[in-house]
Amino acid sequence: MTNWMMLLSRLGGLALTLFLSSLVIFSALLLTPGDPIAALAGGAKPTPELIAQIRAEYHLDDPIWSRYLSWLGGVVSGDFGRSFVYQTDVLTLVAPRFGITLQLVLLTLLLIVVFGMGSGMLAATRGPWVDRTVSIATSFGMAMPTFVVAILLIWIFAKSLGWFPVYGQGAPGWDRVWHLLLPAISLAVLFIAYISRVTRSALIAQLHAEHVETARVRGIPRGRVFRVHVFRNAAPQILAISGTTVAGLFAASAIAEQAFGLGGLGSLLVEAAARKDLPVVQVVSLLFVTIFVVLNAAADLVSAAIDPDSVATGRAA
Repeated sequence: MTNWMMLLSRLGGLALTLFLSSLVIFSALLLTPGDPIAALAGGAKPTPELIAQIRAEYHLDDPIWSRYLSWLGGVVSGDFGRSFVYQTDVLTLVAPRFGITLQLVLLTLLLIVVFGMGSGMLAATRGPWVDRTVSIATSFGMAMPTFVVAILLIWIFAKSLGWFPVYGQGAPGWDRVWHLLLPAISLAVLFIAYISRVTRSALIAQLHAEHVETARVRGIPRGRVFRVHVFRNAAPQILAISGTTVAGLFAASAIAEQAFGLGGLGSLLVEAAARKDLPVVQVVSLLFVTIFVVLNAAADLVSAAIDPDSVATGRAA
């Protein structure tokens, strides 16, 4: 019963968060400086008659609450509007770019899991020398912004050595993976360092816990002690941070996409915002918020399934 109540609470919070986010996104964009008339006019200097026609067609003079309800109703029913700049349905514009961003995020996530969690486990279990080495490496990683890493990777591995392509998304298949590898590395470095430190701290806290010492005294094999008593108890904390990290990758992907010319959602959002393409900015922003909230809720539910007591303790704290 407690699990069902927690699920219903999470779903209710998810719905409320998405509603409030949609309201903030819609209102904030309409209140920003600038007028979308230039984009809707196709770059030509609009006449007063054309301005009046555009405002009537797109209901730009309607009250903001009326426009919001109309937009929200369209989103709920699957009508995401029409791009001011590209003059095409927003869904048609967003769908293929979402695929590129999703592939980039999944490849980045693989790197984070392997090198972030892996290095954190090594630092926590392999002695002081390994711990210091990983600590120094993660310090450098957390100090390196994504755009700096991207520039270094392009200069070394694309321009100087010629091992990787410097621009574009490539053809589907292994060529796509090859094109996405450098962007994924540039995006992953900061997150690898962060997850490594979180994993190390969570594991060390469990390694010194009383129940772990008791399990060792009872003669339980070391590998089983680590899996059952150490990693399992540390997993909720690692998952909670990882959920936020993965969600943040979608927003942070804009930097890597711009640097490597991938044409994903992040670069579309930057371009649409610069050109005052409000329908595109609204939908992409809402999509990013939805991904962030859903992944965090999913991480909480998985953490609760792994260790309900830790979640209850975290709430009480």
